[in-house]
Amino acid sequence: MDRNEVIAGVAGELHATEKALDDAIAHAATLVQTMIGARSALSLSAVAAAGSQTKAMDAIAALSTAREALIACHAELEKDHRRLGYGTYALGPLDKPNEWDSRPMGSQERHLRVA
Repeated sequence: MDRNEVIAGVAGELHATEKALDDAIAHAATLVQTMIGARSALSLSAVAAAGSQTKAMDAIAALSTAREALIACHAELEKDHRRLGYGTYALGPLDKPNEWDSRPMGSQERHLRVA
């Protein structure tokens, strides 16, 4: 593998991990919403599921902390990339990786810049 392939591999894993964390946060939020709806549908008081609902919200907080750490990792990787003198790097779309496929054919949009 050449240097660009190695760097692209790290970038791909970083973006996949970022997406996975965002998806996990969204799923956990849906879980809490479903728990509240279920409690209401079963005519249960808020006390009935307070403990389990609190644990689910704790999980969301932990995922949020992990997301912040991953964003910091992303920033450090950008610094490392520049420090090592690799020059250009990809500026990915905000919604990685699917947004790459949504660009119009023949788009003059640029995704690389000199660092």
